[in-house]
Amino acid sequence: MELEDWKVLITGAGSGIGRAGAERFAHEGAKVAVMDSDLERAIQTADLIVARGGHAVPIGGDLAEDGVSERVVATAAAELGGLDALWCNAGIMGPTEIEDIDGDAYATAVAVNMTSPILSCAAALPHLRRSRHGAILITASTSGLVGAMSGAIYTATKFAVVGYVKSLAQRVAADAIRVNALCPGPVLTPLMQRLLDQGSNSMTGDEYRARVLAGVPLNRFARPEEIADAALWLASPRASYVTGIALPVDGGYTCR
Repeated sequence: MELEDWKVLITGAGSGIGRAGAERFAHEGAKVAVMDSDLERAIQTADLIVARGGHAVPIGGDLAEDGVSERVVATAAAELGGLDALWCNAGIMGPTEIEDIDGDAYATAVAVNMTSPILSCAAALPHLRRSRHGAILITASTSGLVGAMSGAIYTATKFAVVGYVKSLAQRVAADAIRVNALCPGPVLTPLMQRLLDQGSNSMTGDEYRARVLAGVPLNRFARPEEIADAALWLASPRASYVTGIALPVDGGYTCR
């Protein structure tokens, strides 16, 4: 197994990309701390892994709250006996307005999408240095590469994450720690499926699907497992000479 006895923390692992990633990493032999804002969903992910013979520890917490990011890292390292990889996958859309912005919603989006990954990385670095093959992965988005008209604040946080990755990768390379960003395009997560079933912003589900896929050459949504496979590669020794990149996994969206 490629990640035999690796200790990995994944945030936002209660569903979608994070859950698929936790299952992939565990399948490759990693011991996984699965964190989610909904502890029950984290427990469900951990139970799936354990039922298949893997090792998983569930952790709950609100990453928008002060001190939670650091606590999550400390708990994961204590439960697993260290850390070899950190995947900051948790994220929220936040407010979509460009005028009359809800200040609390704005602050929460910035806290979860940008501040939490930065603080989580800072807390994880001592553990990753001891690993001598440490890997950091942060889920950004194609919105962090080309922008999304409907989500200016989300876009801003994802551009910030990509910039942070490029800076941090240079700072910690001497410690044998690699840092990369993952930039998914449209993914068929449970949230996306609800939007397709119910419609969004006065559009029917079919209209919303057509709008989302209009710029995707492969003309389909990614499966969460496809994003998880890319994450597994980036974190694994197979990508040992890859650091400081923002990898699009987007069906060709950013090649236009």
